[in-house]
Amino acid sequence: MVPERLGRILIGAQLITEVQLQKALAVQKREGGRLGGILVRLGFIKEEILLGILAKQLGVPSVDLAHLDVDPAVVKLIPVELLKKHTVFPLKRVGSTLSVAIADPADVFAIDDIKFTSGYHVEPSIASESAILKKIEKFYGNGAPIIEKKKAVAIDVRDYTVGTEEGNASDEDQSDESLLTVEDFDEVVGDALDNIDVEQEAQEEGVISDVGAPIIKLVNGILVNGINVGASDIHVEPFATVLRVRLRIDGVLKTVMSLPVKIKNAMVSRLKIMAGLDIAERRLPQDGRIKLRLGKGRAIDFRVSTIPCLFGEKVALRILDSGNLSRDLSSLGFEPQALADFKQALDAPYGMILVTGPTGSGKTTTLYSALKTINTTEVNISTAEDPVEYNLMGINQVQMKEDIGLTFATALRSFLRQDPDVILVGEIRDQETAEIGIKAALTGHLVLSTLHTNDATSAVTRLVNMGIAPFLVSSSVILVIAQRLARTICTQCKAVDTTHSEAFLKEFFVGQSTTGLTLYKGKGCETCNQTGYKGRMALYEVLPIREALRGMILEGASVDAMKAKAIALGMKTIRMSGMEKVRAGLTTPEEIIQNTFAD
Repeated sequence: MVPERLGRILIGAQLITEVQLQKALAVQKREGGRLGGILVRLGFIKEEILLGILAKQLGVPSVDLAHLDVDPAVVKLIPVELLKKHTVFPLKRVGSTLSVAIADPADVFAIDDIKFTSGYHVEPSIASESAILKKIEKFYGNGAPIIEKKKAVAIDVRDYTVGTEEGNASDEDQSDESLLTVEDFDEVVGDALDNIDVEQEAQEEGVISDVGAPIIKLVNGILVNGINVGASDIHVEPFATVLRVRLRIDGVLKTVMSLPVKIKNAMVSRLKIMAGLDIAERRLPQDGRIKLRLGKGRAIDFRVSTIPCLFGEKVALRILDSGNLSRDLSSLGFEPQALADFKQALDAPYGMILVTGPTGSGKTTTLYSALKTINTTEVNISTAEDPVEYNLMGINQVQMKEDIGLTFATALRSFLRQDPDVILVGEIRDQETAEIGIKAALTGHLVLSTLHTNDATSAVTRLVNMGIAPFLVSSSVILVIAQRLARTICTQCKAVDTTHSEAFLKEFFVGQSTTGLTLYKGKGCETCNQTGYKGRMALYEVLPIREALRGMILEGASVDAMKAKAIALGMKTIRMSGMEKVRAGLTTPEEIIQNTFAD
């Protein structure tokens, strides 16, 4: 409820005086918090009387939490961060309706936030702030982990700069006034609501005239928070009544904020300015890039894409942290023999190495990590990419621009006149690119590229189907890698899992012994946001093209026949790789089943 309105109601009921109201408002302005709680704390009104007044005015029931037992499963429907943020506590779930006790039932943004996060229709009741906090403490302890998490994502722009590639500010340009922590998000949104008039836009300048510091702090906070929680993507999505912010963490999207829809243009414009995009163009999709320097020596890039939707422009940001690239390929998740085969191929003087898999399966990370292992002053490496995701020192990277004729095929032809040792082609999309890449591989160059196929052996037939002669494929391709990403069990809540039947285990570990096997799962905790998983690892299928397989390619053998032969020669499929990870206690059978096909 709006503080002034609550104050006038209480004065009208002769429960407080004007002097008491002004004192409470002064404390609220200085320290923050809800007016009702401050009035109770100052001893101006009793908590039970305040609750009765609020329940009557808002038309919602009041609830006494002190003697109310709640199912822990219901409590977990809302993350503890949200419980504390909005001073809310779940009571029960009936069908698609979730009943909650909340200190301020008039806070429509809190209700919307709970709806988005839980996926349930929310039915609010009112309870005292102190009773709700005690209930949260009973379930989650004294709240220390939450406080630590918030401190961990504190933002101080004296330690980082945000801007376009061409125009990053220096550390000296940052002021103390730009300090923001996650606890300040509510305050920032409130400031934005108070200060932004979205009708007053300076169209001729292409700038929101009333955005100011609140929106800048909010956007910076969202970006840095996304980095600190390990997100791979940030989505800013406008809807009819709310501006939703979601993060993709370990491959799963999760709503983290529901903001007032009236600030959507201000937020999108701020992101466009940072990415060097045209903020006056709202009818067409645009792509850009934001560079961020976090602390000393750590650079983060954001690949920015905007697209016009029904209720405004959606912005998707891919977080590109070069710190995730590893010089040690063994840390990526390769099985010992697969890793040895990959390293042997990277040491080859010429030939083609292909990495396959769907979008978001980690192909870029694998290729860049491979490049970092062979990137020395004695080796000339050139890459053709669309887009260039990571900037690597010592590597000549070319951004494709098809609108002016700079395509993969054009870049490849030019590379061959640049005395290259190693060439990376972002993706083989057509016959022309495939032909030039194979020509390069046959004339003394090591060529790395990607294809979109489901497994390693399918890459061979894909090239043939593109129009490449089988003898060229068999002569040039030396290794194919197929990969997927699977979530790993959270180490903080890892526990033995005894829920699987013997029949399930025999079906999953087909052809393998399950005697004495111990499986694990995550029970769910603060660290993993109650999911049981934290982080991801790659599952690899590595196929060296040996002489027996070269003969089968020349004969036009089927994918199944080549796959069977490769397994007989020692190749482990993606599902087999997943089985090994389950046996090692790194992930669960359910995660492998969800992300791989049965062999």
